[in-house]
Amino acid sequence: PRFLLGTDAVGRDMLSRLMYGARISLFIGLSVMVVSMVVGVALGLAAAWFGGILDVIIIRIMDLILAIPSLVFAILIIAIIGPSLTNTIIAVTLVYLPRYVRLVRASALAELSKDYVTAAKVAGVRPWRLMTVTVLPNCLAPLIVQGALGVSDAILEAAGLGFLGLGAQPPTPEWGAMLAD
Repeated sequence: PRFLLGTDAVGRDMLSRLMYGARISLFIGLSVMVVSMVVGVALGLAAAWFGGILDVIIIRIMDLILAIPSLVFAILIIAIIGPSLTNTIIAVTLVYLPRYVRLVRASALAELSKDYVTAAKVAGVRPWRLMTVTVLPNCLAPLIVQGALGVSDAILEAAGLGFLGLGAQPPTPEWGAMLAD
């Protein structure tokens, strides 16, 4: 009765490790979502605003990332930079970056064709202000939904890497590594 979920091979309480591991897994999920969203917004707005060859390059790179299965791509990145908690966050961030880039680009392209943007251009609003103050706030609704869903996906992806031994290294109580034990 003292250890509700039992103990691991070393004698540590599994319930307390599970609860403590929630902090690490939530940190991974939230940090992946925040970094992916910030970089994705920047790349998506740049692709929508400048268009042309820059748009083609950004979108083709995102298509290339999407063409590779997410876990395989994350394993590839971890194999290159080495397994650790920070590298797991980097790998999962790169895996989920195309979601945000493509979403922001599509929303920004739709907003750039509207009359209020044309009116702002005629009024002399500078491009940086036009994109960040006029267009970006109108692109936030789908971005917030994607961000909320992305946290759980990032936690699951990081747990998969941890299960394979490529995530946070022992004795860090990360959910995937605990499941593998």
